[in-house]
Amino acid sequence: PLPSGSPGPFADSNPAGAHYADLRALLAPAPEGATTDKALRGTEGWLATDVFLREYRDEEEYDGLRRTLADEGLRHIAARGWTTPDGTHTRIYLLQFDTAAVVDGLHSLVFAPYDKPAYATRGTEEAVLPDKDFPERALVDDILYSVYAESEPYGAEQVRQAYLGAGDVLALVLQSREGGAPAVPFQQTVALQSRLLA
Repeated sequence: PLPSGSPGPFADSNPAGAHYADLRALLAPAPEGATTDKALRGTEGWLATDVFLREYRDEEEYDGLRRTLADEGLRHIAARGWTTPDGTHTRIYLLQFDTAAVVDGLHSLVFAPYDKPAYATRGTEEAVLPDKDFPERALVDDILYSVYAESEPYGAEQVRQAYLGAGDVLALVLQSREGGAPAVPFQQTVALQSRLLA
């Protein structure tokens, strides 16, 4: 819930796009029966930047990414992860900055240009392309979306990912599964996380 008297992130009276609710309370919950990822709990619910960076495949890029996040004023990261009985592994990261303008630039210019993600995530081996099958009805107004799916042939697992720009929060949703990550659970997760950020 919002603190009393605080506007929502897309209210006209909130030009910075600030989320005044506790970011940790805006993470999508793990589904019933899932095993939670203890490594993403962090300290008092806040995750260290280096843990987030381990989602990316190429370790030589970590220093540059860490510097970019610091230079852009990263305030903190909230995260949650889980694995469902069918082996689907989901990770959600919410990175909060000072303003929506910062997030818009990070989303469009640093992390998620249209043709492919700027940084390869761990587990991806082949081309990661825009997910043209992501349903428009799952999109929430005012949120920026870049949704990608690893195309065939992929390695041991397929990775789906979405970058969301929601006010002062940049979200990364990752879902992977050996043999292929089904589209519908990923779409549902992205849709739910979008609504929580709106």
